[in-house]
Amino acid sequence: MNYALLLVYGAPLAVIWGWYVGRRQRAERTHVAVRERVVAAGLAEPASLHPVIDTLRCIGCGSCIKACPEQPEHHVLGLIGNKAQLISPSDCIGHGACRSACPSDAITLVFGSAKRGVDIPLLSSDFESSVPGIYIAGELGGMGLIRNALSQGRQAVDAIHRRRRRAGEGLDLVIVGAGPAGFAASLTAMSHGMKFATLEQESLGGSVFQYPRAKLVMTSPVTLPLVGRMRFGHTAKEALLDFWREVEKKTGLQIRYRERVEAITRQDGGFLVRTTGGEYRTASVLLAIGRRGTPRKLGVPGEELPKVVYRLLDPEQYAGQHVLVVGGGDSALEAAASIAENGGRSVTLSYRGDAFSRAKPGNRERVAAAERSGRLKQLFKSEVRRIEPERVVMDCDGREVELPNDAVIVSAGGILPADFLRGMGVNVETKYGTA
Repeated sequence: MNYALLLVYGAPLAVIWGWYVGRRQRAERTHVAVRERVVAAGLAEPASLHPVIDTLRCIGCGSCIKACPEQPEHHVLGLIGNKAQLISPSDCIGHGACRSACPSDAITLVFGSAKRGVDIPLLSSDFESSVPGIYIAGELGGMGLIRNALSQGRQAVDAIHRRRRRAGEGLDLVIVGAGPAGFAASLTAMSHGMKFATLEQESLGGSVFQYPRAKLVMTSPVTLPLVGRMRFGHTAKEALLDFWREVEKKTGLQIRYRERVEAITRQDGGFLVRTTGGEYRTASVLLAIGRRGTPRKLGVPGEELPKVVYRLLDPEQYAGQHVLVVGGGDSALEAAASIAENGGRSVTLSYRGDAFSRAKPGNRERVAAAERSGRLKQLFKSEVRRIEPERVVMDCDGREVELPNDAVIVSAGGILPADFLRGMGVNVETKYGTA
């Protein structure tokens, strides 16, 4: 009778256990393969905030993997040897959901790694820098996630308002940047009745505006002053920007667009902010700018022509055109492939190196496929010499080459703002895998 009961109850349990073990083994093989591809591609270093797992504490439950909002599009975390590991560091953007989900407190969020440091300004709990009166929120402070940036912008202005610093007849606050942190900061300043100015060198949304079309940018709701709770789930870039524009219109928020800050200096107990459009005297400054800083330019004749831009917003606008994309990173490869796939008459991807070693394998394959189809041409060891209205002149490994051209997209990265911060006296620390 006991054997019969064992067979009745044990057999289903054995089947379930076998299915569970098999599933874990298949998942582990996938995670090992992802890690190997990432290492082979040279993408094993995290870009910024990321988790570090204490293997002695980790119980291998997989809660961190399930909690990661980047799943299933990216395998950021995986289980290998029944322990959680960061298997695709370059895909991690610092949500922090993994740490919250871990039942054994095995995850710490840190900046940088032993091999690659990340410059982070030293900030107080109120987001004030080492220079009293200068505050930093959002991506520049290491928090690129939109939800965190929105919250930081609000919290920083709340702290500034509590201190009620004054600088003569000037403003209470100048907010630099109209991305997530700057937008939330501006609404908060309005809610407090502060005298403030918001300066943005480009367009509403900052780095969000620069994302490719249809990119998912929000995965959880947040609360904004004057607006209330933003009930977004998985929201694309366009929907979020449309919402912000509607908020800007309804609240009467005034943002000074196309105005770039050139210098910030101390003056009369406050600061003098010099821009391309004028000067502002203010008691406090909130820097809500991105880490990419100002786009790096080529410095060649003709770069001032209107056909030259520094990021791709909509590949379809280049249909039927001769397009040159300059750069060797993921943004350059994505731009070139997208234009080729959306009907560019001819697309040329120029890079001064001899291989796209910094780009992800998927983007390299996309470019290679576009070249095989005849829609794209890669030019290695090449540099732009001059840009003319209907053509570009290139130096291709010592040879001068002329290309017909309607548009140039320069994706050569940005001039990092660390020097800008240090020039104002803000202390910047290089983090090598520390919180």
